[in-house]
Amino acid sequence: MTKMRIRKGDTVTVISGKDKGATSSVMRALPESRKVVVEKVGVVKKAQRPTRDNPSGGIMSIERPIHVSTVMLVCPKCSKPTRVGVKGKGKDKVRVCKKCGKDID
Repeated sequence: MTKMRIRKGDTVTVISGKDKGATSSVMRALPESRKVVVEKVGVVKKAQRPTRDNPSGGIMSIERPIHVSTVMLVCPKCSKPTRVGVKGKGKDKVRVCKKCGKDID
């Protein structure tokens, strides 16, 4: 299985699903399941029991992980959704924008 090319803190745009077109940042990357948690995307309602931290309980909105194939990285240089390439060898690998050719990292 290949490594994920999207990391925590990256700006991504959603290319399919109910939140198609949304642009936001990645809060968590889950490489073992090939999913990412994107801010304000994939929001679901969850019933929460009263706890010590949340004594009133109630219905909460949380972001659920979405598959990494439904998002595209937004290049910080050209500000367009792009595929990601890798350039370099060994420890010196960097992610590269396929549209403008500039380094992402």
